[in-house]
Amino acid sequence: MTSRFSTLQNRDARPLRAPETAPVTQHAVVIPTTRKPVAPKPEATPAKSGNKVGDARVRIHRMLLEEINLVALERLPKDEMRRQVHEFVSEKARQERMAINTVELEALVDDIVDEMVGLGPLEPLLKDPEINDILINGHQNCFVEKRGKLQQVHIPFKDEAHLLRIINKIVAAVGRRVDESQPMVDARMLDGSRFNAAIRPVGVDGPLVSIRKFSKNKLGLHRLVEFGAITQNMAEVLAAAVHARKTTIISGGTGTGKTTMLNALSAFIPEDERLITIEDAAELQLQQPHVARMETRPANIEGHGELKQRDLVKNALRMRPDRVILGECRGEEAFDMLQAMNTGHEGSMATIHANTPRDAISRLEQMLGMTGMPMTVQSIRSQIASAIDIIVQLTRLSDGKRKVTSVAEVTGMEGDVIQMQEIFRFVRTGMEADGKILGHYEATGIRPRFLEDLRAMGIEFPGRYFEPGRPQE
Repeated sequence: MTSRFSTLQNRDARPLRAPETAPVTQHAVVIPTTRKPVAPKPEATPAKSGNKVGDARVRIHRMLLEEINLVALERLPKDEMRRQVHEFVSEKARQERMAINTVELEALVDDIVDEMVGLGPLEPLLKDPEINDILINGHQNCFVEKRGKLQQVHIPFKDEAHLLRIINKIVAAVGRRVDESQPMVDARMLDGSRFNAAIRPVGVDGPLVSIRKFSKNKLGLHRLVEFGAITQNMAEVLAAAVHARKTTIISGGTGTGKTTMLNALSAFIPEDERLITIEDAAELQLQQPHVARMETRPANIEGHGELKQRDLVKNALRMRPDRVILGECRGEEAFDMLQAMNTGHEGSMATIHANTPRDAISRLEQMLGMTGMPMTVQSIRSQIASAIDIIVQLTRLSDGKRKVTSVAEVTGMEGDVIQMQEIFRFVRTGMEADGKILGHYEATGIRPRFLEDLRAMGIEFPGRYFEPGRPQE
């Protein structure tokens, strides 16, 4: 019986819908450097006022360390702690005759509380929902990504030692360390954000910090359709393919939205399946009730105890999974992943760094070669061709928008070459004066082979979905 797959609900119980409004346009934005605006005195320049408040914060913070029982203070609820800090700061400001107004005083209290229980100057940026990435190149050179565009901002670190204290506070909270003997660290922050840091001597000009913020609002396919990252027709076909256990690889460069797409597609995996996720830093937000999550572990200070993704993939196969979800495939774990996909774990999913679907296949070949197994090129390619069904390619365009630029199906081998056919693609048609990329989605005219499997499950799609040259809805 013919039926549109849009009737099948995802975990949010919301059907896919075409966008009803035009895509949101980008606007220039200003990133605040403090939680509340600081109004400088008329006779002082903003720079002098900032120095005044910064010096006052340092002096009062030092007084707090000397005169207050910080252990007892930190055990209080945050509201009560803030009240007591406010009283202390107000009293010391009067004793020191500091020329700061009420707004500056409130901002000073916020900064001191953040230093005590939070991450200091990073707190306002971590709480800003529009910021996706925080990038720090030394304590005086900081950037954020907002709406897909990088913007330089001022983060008031006092000096390099101040930034190092914040880094150590982050890594200590998750059981990691960073020092001269181990100057690089990759970790997951307590809120789920991904944190990476490199200090001297690796960081030539000072500590380098990258924070990929964890999105608390999971984006479903219906939201990606509204944003124009994918069309309604393409979303329905991909959702049906995932439901029908077609093994899918999400390909793209850094920051193209691979994890977001993987989360969105995984919502269509049936709830009665057991899923095991394997990641370097846990970012996936699967909504099924039966999900087992595993995360890699670096070596300890003696150089022992490291757990690589390949170790976790091998262990996952002993845990009776229906599907294995690999956060990112980048090395020798590719061999075990493909073995799993070929031996009863169809419908597994993974992401991979590549610029085109064909590049994704080439990268997988290189990863299989890293295992050192005595395999011929033909056997490697045969393994890939039999394991993978669909490759979804994502790209971040020059205007900052992320889009699915290609959906390709792996159809098998012909000689020594893996055969692929493109089903949907994004066609660029130009660029507006403000840099916005113009283009549209279209079908190539090729009907994917997996439609036969979908038809056997009672899922069919109108022929217009695959008509060549026809703009996608």
